[in-house]
Amino acid sequence: MKSYAAVDLGASSGRVMVGRVGPDSLELSEAHRFPNRPVRVPEGLRWDVLGLYAGVLDGLRAAGAHCGGRLDSVGIDSWAVDYGLLDADGALLGNPVHYRDSRTEGVAEKVWATVPAAELYAATGLQYAPFNTLYQLAAARDSAQLSFAKRLLLVPDLLTYWLTGEQGTELTNASTTQLIDPRTRDWSYDVASRLGVDLGLFAPLRQPGDFAGVLRGEVLEETGLSGPVPVTAVGSHDTASAVAAVPAEAERFAYICTGTWSLAGLELGAPILTEESRAANFTNELGLDGTVRYLRNIMGLWLLQECVRAWGEPDLGALLLDASKVPALRSVVDAGDAAFLAPGRMPERIAEACRASGQPVPASPAEITRCILDSLALAHRRAIADAQRLADHPVDVVHVVGGGTRNALLCQLTADACGLPVVAGPTEAAALGNVLVQARTHGLVGDLADGRRLLTRTQPLTRYEPRGDAARWSEAEARLTRG
Repeated sequence: MKSYAAVDLGASSGRVMVGRVGPDSLELSEAHRFPNRPVRVPEGLRWDVLGLYAGVLDGLRAAGAHCGGRLDSVGIDSWAVDYGLLDADGALLGNPVHYRDSRTEGVAEKVWATVPAAELYAATGLQYAPFNTLYQLAAARDSAQLSFAKRLLLVPDLLTYWLTGEQGTELTNASTTQLIDPRTRDWSYDVASRLGVDLGLFAPLRQPGDFAGVLRGEVLEETGLSGPVPVTAVGSHDTASAVAAVPAEAERFAYICTGTWSLAGLELGAPILTEESRAANFTNELGLDGTVRYLRNIMGLWLLQECVRAWGEPDLGALLLDASKVPALRSVVDAGDAAFLAPGRMPERIAEACRASGQPVPASPAEITRCILDSLALAHRRAIADAQRLADHPVDVVHVVGGGTRNALLCQLTADACGLPVVAGPTEAAALGNVLVQARTHGLVGDLADGRRLLTRTQPLTRYEPRGDAARWSEAEARLTRG
């Protein structure tokens, strides 16, 4: 048995999990959880990256306490696209900008004036999202920080650098920058050149499983760990780690990684770079072992999280029970609409969207919650149907992983909407995928399929069969399209 610390940072919280892996066993326990609270300062919305790093150190200390002061490896994954800038001495030039900051508004159109959207998609395969790293760099082009920067590190690579003193750019997360060619799995030098992006800012690319350094002496001292402790590059985009932990038994599966976002799609062997794929707003991000994560970003449980915050944090279990009693598909909204991207006034904005489309306006928290869950299930249905059609890749089952697996109503609605069985679990998919990559470096797990078989044997899974009238979902989808 070996012990691995998986640092898994989400948009609202971070956690350090301990994975204990043997030849035919996999146990995961939580060592430490801490909040991730963005901070609004005069210049905009920022991540409190120093607070996150402190949480990581606290978590490694707690993980060591679980394992007698000894860890066999550490791996870090987080959300995508955001980055920190370092000066010539390696010091951080300010807190990283939050992807929900408004600085990229209207920037995409300026980028497309140089590289048209269709050409950009054909070169990088990334769906349009206003916060892609490419647009963030374009927005920062004339900033003092970027002019002084000598290195750009994506968030998990920045934390790895602070732990080890070594710099690198992990590939699965790099593929979200809109500066990677998914066919070559290397930088898109033509796109970068035409848009004036200096690829020299980026540290050398790393693959999942690569050695990323060892914990510095100061880190060992602060955490009480016995050295040396290697740090392993994992699928540092949390979705890449989560997809690696999909417990699929065959190739004909779709996945939905649920949490603040819903990422719904397929695992493919090659990117889909057609104009039809671009128009459908599908992205081609890189996964483990040469795979491509062909998926659509959907707003996800962010909609409900923001409403719950606005309602003063009511009991979620009671709220979901009340929502289950509300008539289905009374009102739906487009859960992929960028109008819901910014924080604040979410209940009012959902009500306004229903009013504008001529649907009944949900008023109570239960009605708004049911509207959100029906809308997410409908968005899942559309994404999975479109992915199958565009990739010519039919599926027999939908795997739901991540925090949304705790929401039984959403899982059942997704099965109903898709007309396919849903297998829900594992909940801590990103952390498990993180652990599996570390375990592979020690020879405890084989290829991707071998890791998935281990998950199927060791992790609790729940199956939901589709029920109800599929025509009602088709009618709701048509209603949204008309709206």
